[in-house]
Amino acid sequence: MRTRAAVIREPGKPWEITELELDEPRQGEVRIAFAASGMCHSDEHLRTGDSTGRLPLVGGHEGAGVVEAVGPGVTRVAVGDHVVCSFIPACGVCRYCSTGHQNLCDWGAQMMTGMLADGTFRFHDDEGADLGGFCMLGTFAEHAVVSQNSCVPVEAGIPFDVAALVGCGVPTGWGTSVYAAGVAAGDTVVIFGAGGVGSNAIQGARYAGAANVVVVDPVAFKRSKAVEFGASHVFGSAAEAHEAVAEMTRGQLADHAIITVGVLGSEVVAQAAAIVGKGCQVTITSVGRSSEQQIQLAANGSVVGWQRRIQGHVFGMCNPLYDIPRLLRLYRAGQLKLDELITRRYRLDEINQGYQDLEDGKIIRGVILHEG
Repeated sequence: MRTRAAVIREPGKPWEITELELDEPRQGEVRIAFAASGMCHSDEHLRTGDSTGRLPLVGGHEGAGVVEAVGPGVTRVAVGDHVVCSFIPACGVCRYCSTGHQNLCDWGAQMMTGMLADGTFRFHDDEGADLGGFCMLGTFAEHAVVSQNSCVPVEAGIPFDVAALVGCGVPTGWGTSVYAAGVAAGDTVVIFGAGGVGSNAIQGARYAGAANVVVVDPVAFKRSKAVEFGASHVFGSAAEAHEAVAEMTRGQLADHAIITVGVLGSEVVAQAAAIVGKGCQVTITSVGRSSEQQIQLAANGSVVGWQRRIQGHVFGMCNPLYDIPRLLRLYRAGQLKLDELITRRYRLDEINQGYQDLEDGKIIRGVILHEG
């Protein structure tokens, strides 16, 4: 069948809207009609060349829609099911899945190539080129064939635009605070960056019982939204935040610093390390340019002498098969703000404008609504 999609052909070029040929699902695969796709910054990292992967590639890794067809051996979902696609597949049987670490599933090894499990592709252009789907998905296509291991069934009553965000940005941010950082009741938490992921880190810190949720972001619009998501204090610079945290903690400094800025740099890592106290932790969610080194700290003065911890993670250490439905239950119970994350909805043809709006700090999260 034919499907429209947004494609990266080479770094630095705009997203290209084109029509592709889509194969039928094979063993263990399903075809999904995507209704909505979140516009995560990770896709833009590929377009700008900050991250590298096999090109050409169909973008998009936050998607929700309906299962249209299934291949042989599919047991996790059925035709007609509403699904969210997890950007990390969860096979359920590898070492990591079987020990409760689905976010590290071995199937994720091919995420940046877009190949499916058999080493082949389902998208093809009219020149005969094979195209992968980002994170083995490609949710910027109206239809895609993906592994059943990437599918999480959800309740039919959940709006697709909301559900799409729970495939990556929401659990990554929320899990950063709740799982990766391990925020506890009464803690002081400083969050650097209040975009789509940072907004959910704020919500996660509040959910975990933090007494002070301090947000640092240079964009006034994002600081105002941070208060809506639960921030107790907002500042435009790390220096302002450091002074305030020292005062509110009587010099003990923060228990946690969480980095969720759009592009990781060594300066923000140093600022985060400086704002946490003895025996405390810096949790890094952001990714930086592949050509640079971002963690450059003096061991004696910044890490060893203060017994500070630097923690990286994937997907907020969430288990997609458990945490995606869990977060949607919190949403339905009124304990997690998801509608408020969506600043603007775009058509697929407007994807370049949407990412420009993100770059300009005009939106927290944009969502593509597919037609049909």
